[in-house]
Amino acid sequence: MNQHLKRAILSGNTSLGIEFGSTRIKAVLINNTYETIASSSYEWENQWNNHYWTYHPHKMVQGLQEVYAQLKQQVMMNYGVTLSSIASIGLSGMMQGYLVLDSAGELLIPFRTWRNLTTSTAATLLTREFQYKIPERWSIAHLYQAILNDEEHVRNINYITTLSGYMHFLLTGNKAIGVGDASGMFPINRVTKGYNEEMIRQFNEWISHKEYPWKLEDLLPSVYSAGEHAGYLHEAGARLIDPSGDLQAGIPFCPPEGDAGTGMVATNSIQTCNGSVSAGTSIFAMILLDKDIEVYPEIDIVATPDGRPVAMVLANNCTSDINAWVRLFHEFYEALGHKADANHLFHVLFNKALEADPDGGGLMSYGYYSGEKITGMTQGRPLFVRSPESRFTLANFMRTHLFSAFGALRLGMDILTQRENVKVEHILAHGGLFKTPLVGQKMCAAALNVPISVMPTAGEGGAWGIAVLASYMVCKQNNESLTDYLNLNVFKDVEARRVNPDIADVNGFNRFMERYTKGIAIEQAAADHFTEKR
Repeated sequence: MNQHLKRAILSGNTSLGIEFGSTRIKAVLINNTYETIASSSYEWENQWNNHYWTYHPHKMVQGLQEVYAQLKQQVMMNYGVTLSSIASIGLSGMMQGYLVLDSAGELLIPFRTWRNLTTSTAATLLTREFQYKIPERWSIAHLYQAILNDEEHVRNINYITTLSGYMHFLLTGNKAIGVGDASGMFPINRVTKGYNEEMIRQFNEWISHKEYPWKLEDLLPSVYSAGEHAGYLHEAGARLIDPSGDLQAGIPFCPPEGDAGTGMVATNSIQTCNGSVSAGTSIFAMILLDKDIEVYPEIDIVATPDGRPVAMVLANNCTSDINAWVRLFHEFYEALGHKADANHLFHVLFNKALEADPDGGGLMSYGYYSGEKITGMTQGRPLFVRSPESRFTLANFMRTHLFSAFGALRLGMDILTQRENVKVEHILAHGGLFKTPLVGQKMCAAALNVPISVMPTAGEGGAWGIAVLASYMVCKQNNESLTDYLNLNVFKDVEARRVNPDIADVNGFNRFMERYTKGIAIEQAAADHFTEKR
């Protein structure tokens, strides 16, 4: 038994991070030297319901309780202690989307997630009027589209928030949001680190003819920066997390944050010329900016948890199609009478990609489970294409699917690096695609032509990142900045595993991208002609 971890639990010198990701809810408990004491996860999937991707509120609470129960059980088994006191808690979730509540705190409609591409008209109008990129995923785009659609629920909105903000509200009663997550709701004023007041005024004027009983500023959560206290666990919240009654109320919460911000924290990439890539169900790159850039449909401007501007390139699709193919291989292997271990299967198949032709042998894949804004797709159809001349081997097949996971991201990154001359010297990566050692890193380095590093902490991802933000709130020295806290404390002795771009892989990926861009018309035809009712 690790005695110093046990002492941390007994003294309450721990921080808990819980992240509501797109495929898993994950919890991580750390001590005040950022070591993981226990971790747990709960798998869930979004549902296609009445033309929207959504998650049921019951699953949100069930997942919260399950990951906490697992965590509590681990602590008891490993340390013989009943978990009851925690120094700080933080919640993170999928950025953006649309959660609206009435005056009684009840959801007016099912949660509309970031995955929905149903707000094109609203996003286009807002971008034009604000002269500021408003993505279809942002909360304000969902709200304005609902207004344009004359949806009945709009008149009764009392509160609009994100998934992390909603769960934070359930547990603390405070309508709070971290500035990073807030930047996926509405544009942020980089000076005040709050919402852009002029744009709020403009929005209120545009919809004044509707005569709603609210102003936009009345609906939005209060914005907090990293390190600020954003509420305390109330008694009902404590019972919601831990129905057994062991968890004590009164625990302070840090500002709820989005997965983009916690990913930057988990990879210590809140530094100029550095960036982060998160690769899971979706894939996104976050690059800290030191200058203003033009408005591009492929690039969002969001914020770090301490309010600095970041260019975000987000592609809706990444690992879903890869996972589907691996499940098919798993089914085949078991049909032969063998028992397959999923982790081993991923390891074997991913490593085959290292044996492939540098460009994937002329094969092509579009892993579009949903629409892809960067390439102009309003709906997705996973598609695999080859010609009779292609080298159809298992190695090329796997490399092609891994390359495809970075295809849309590369198109957005080219705008930043080539048109805007944004300097990117190093990328820190995390997420499921990088679990198999080296393979995901090599593919990412080939796609972006920069060194890619993975830290030992990257496997814990955003849940560990929000736990660190919770710890920062209670452990920072006076005016210690988040960057200094991360550099001087959290990552002081952490070594990252670095992979430099291989010139053969880089050239191979460039040839792959030539086919990728030419073949987008084929993907569009598939989406147009193979429409299925869901």
